[in-house]
Amino acid sequence: MPRMSRTRKVLLGCMLLLYGAIVYAVLKGTDLVRLDWQVMLFRPYRQWPELHALLDYFVVLGQRGPTAVLVMAWLGWRSWRQRTLRPLLVLASSLLLLNVTVGAVKIGLGRLGPHYATTVGSTELFAGGDIFPSGHTANAVVTWGILAYLATTPRARRVLSVTAAVAALGVGATTVYLGTHWLSDVLLGWAAGLLILLALPWCEPAIARAEAFLLSLRARFRTAGSGLTPTPAGTGRPLGGSVPTQDPAGALAQRKEAEAEGETVPAAPPHRQGPHQGRQERALRTARLDAGGG
Repeated sequence: MPRMSRTRKVLLGCMLLLYGAIVYAVLKGTDLVRLDWQVMLFRPYRQWPELHALLDYFVVLGQRGPTAVLVMAWLGWRSWRQRTLRPLLVLASSLLLLNVTVGAVKIGLGRLGPHYATTVGSTELFAGGDIFPSGHTANAVVTWGILAYLATTPRARRVLSVTAAVAALGVGATTVYLGTHWLSDVLLGWAAGLLILLALPWCEPAIARAEAFLLSLRARFRTAGSGLTPTPAGTGRPLGGSVPTQDPAGALAQRKEAEAEGETVPAAPPHRQGPHQGRQERALRTARLDAGGG
């Protein structure tokens, strides 16, 4: 299980500084915004139109719905095979953090996309948009990066890290090519996704508690469905078993004593309570004959 090492903390701090620097540069309309406009007016999709059809499909690797379903299916199989809910809970936690953090910044800054820009050279902020940072890019970083985060061997982690990096870089560059995002949107999307992956070890204790709670809840439902009642530790009684209310040997002795004193003994119940009931009845008849003197 990954832990919050010193190296990870340093990387997290550097990524936070980069995130803040990108937001500041866009707010102040610096050279980064001018670069945004230069790339947008260059219109890459017109320069290389032959790539348009292919990249329209490739950008789906950053869409939240299809990628979440695909990765969830794989992690669900892993959870079933390893008998643990951790992979699915890690994915759910990361997607929740992604939606909350990226969504809040998108709504707060309200930036318009290149296709809806109104004034050349402006930042297009606080105009009712939801484009900054790039959700496609951040989602590609987190969704595919989770596979590397959950890898169990160094070789698998290296392979999946390279795969996630290629997917995230490719999706970000594709959105700029298609003109759906500014270049600064993509840069902030990469930073937002990496921040979530780097901070995930802090969520591991909560994920472990959630897994323990869900597993105990499942055990309770299974117990309730089977009709068994939990047995306190140390009783030695089987689940769902009945406890005898009277000792058969003691009851026989009481009957003999009562008949010897001439008292009336109630008749035994008509149904048999155990495999030795016939032997007990014969003993009772013998006791009655002895008490009657013949």
